[in-house]
Amino acid sequence: MLKEIDFHGWKALSLSTEQAELVIPTEVGPRVISCALKGEENMFAWLEEHLGGRDEKEFTVRGGHRLWHSPEHPTRTYEPDNSPVEVTALENGSGVALTQDIEANTGIQKQMAVEIINPTSFRITHRLTNHNLWPVELAPWALSIMRHDGYCVIPFPPKKPHSESLLPSMSIVPWNYTDFSLPSWDFHRDFLGIDTQYAKGSQKVGLTLFPGWAAYWTPVGTFVKYYKVIPGATYPDLGSCFEAYTCDWMIEVESLGPLTKLAPQGGYVEHVEYWGLIKGLPKPDSDKIFTEKFRPVIENWLSCTRA
Repeated sequence: MLKEIDFHGWKALSLSTEQAELVIPTEVGPRVISCALKGEENMFAWLEEHLGGRDEKEFTVRGGHRLWHSPEHPTRTYEPDNSPVEVTALENGSGVALTQDIEANTGIQKQMAVEIINPTSFRITHRLTNHNLWPVELAPWALSIMRHDGYCVIPFPPKKPHSESLLPSMSIVPWNYTDFSLPSWDFHRDFLGIDTQYAKGSQKVGLTLFPGWAAYWTPVGTFVKYYKVIPGATYPDLGSCFEAYTCDWMIEVESLGPLTKLAPQGGYVEHVEYWGLIKGLPKPDSDKIFTEKFRPVIENWLSCTRA
């Protein structure tokens, strides 16, 4: 169901099922500001002082889920998304497309289509279009800002014996400010955990290959995103197809598409995420819980959802 609402002073849309709801502001964006199971709190994080604002001249963090393009750069990345978006209903009636004005400094236009696919799952199609007179190389970059009281699970590729694994399967990519000795990092056999209750200051990590899903457990539900990782494709940030960034008040669960050269005057790239909102899972901060109680539920959701 889609209906117009007021959200902290913004005109917004509520896209809901009987079990879940997304809130989409229309006076800024494209962005999803709230993601919740019915009757529960928002799993996304936001900055209260940024809610309801509009037309700021500088990029405003706000919170929620947004679309950027990579590689990160002080000018191209931090273009403001503080103006109203064009809203178009999808033909099947299951959601909306949100289209931003062309970015003044980059010539790139952002679009995000948000649609229901089942009572607890949504498909988010991100599109970047090049309106310049010259080609532009970039990678779509989708960032979900999650609340600070949860636990992020980033699965590793399946283990194989030494006899079948003469070459490495992936790289873990730290940033210059990353400190793996901090208690927020929680390495396990089959996954990397990030316990955000211990996250202080800026920390970031990338992975060059993983099974295509990452999950974020919170006391009010678990958020999982899935997207296709393309083996052999060239990704930004030393090959990272997934990234996570933490600081004092949130964690960003970030997916990236391959670097793509967009043709001038209309060339575009799309990057699709599937979101699941799952109730009642235990905090997956041990190998036993992850293996026996957490991953099987996620894999069942994947089998029912992904294209």
